[in-house]
Amino acid sequence: MSEERLIELESRVTFQEEAIQSLNQALQQQQLTIETMQLAIEELRQRLKAVSASPLAGEVREPPPPHY
Repeated sequence: MSEERLIELESRVTFQEEAIQSLNQALQQQQLTIETMQLAIEELRQRLKAVSASPLAGEVREPPPPHY
């Protein structure tokens, strides 16, 4: 194997390692975002249950607005 070929292969490996590291960091950030969103969704579900179960949210419904 020639010296140039060896240098080219080493450069490619280095580039690929950097790309993998960058993708790994992006994936970790996305996972944190997903976990945060899941917690927010669960909190909203709990709030919605509380509002739905509230005695203040009785069966009284407003009449529909008039149509013009």
